[in-house]
Amino acid sequence: MDHTSLADRPIGIFDSGIGGLTVLRELHRQLPAESTIYLGDTARVPYGIRSPETVKKYSMQNSMYLMEMGIKLLIIACNTSSAISLYSIRNSLDIPVLGVIEPGAKAAVAATRNGTIGVIGTEVTIKSGAYRRAIHSHNGGVVVYEQSCPLFVPLVEEGWLNDEITEAVARKYLKGLIP
Repeated sequence: MDHTSLADRPIGIFDSGIGGLTVLRELHRQLPAESTIYLGDTARVPYGIRSPETVKKYSMQNSMYLMEMGIKLLIIACNTSSAISLYSIRNSLDIPVLGVIEPGAKAAVAATRNGTIGVIGTEVTIKSGAYRRAIHSHNGGVVVYEQSCPLFVPLVEEGWLNDEITEAVARKYLKGLIP
């Protein structure tokens, strides 16, 4: 049995790859005294092309691994896992579990100047409707445009952020997002 006090336990964060490191960086900025454990499931990335059942399975495996590390809080930094698995993981664990959909939707509603929000994501994330529902829970009058961008995850994971191929792919995907 772990006798470490709850306050001294780490916060666990997982993503399907390295994209969740942005969440980790922000967590360290806001809570510099907290210890963390980050799990990037790069062996099975991307999750956004998998079935919802597979995403749930992988997400639960990641969660249980981090629970074995004695975490006090779990952050699901993967949009696809948050969209598909958040509620089942919350119901399975006895610690707080946070996802990224709700904070992202809240920030988007606060930031929109014209009542229109564009959402990009993996195919599974977009098909789930999680962002649309979360955005509309904050403001039902916002118009939401959604676009699946399946090549973005592999490009980010390869570190091709400032590359002509990435720019061409982005132009192709985002052309359909603009009304």
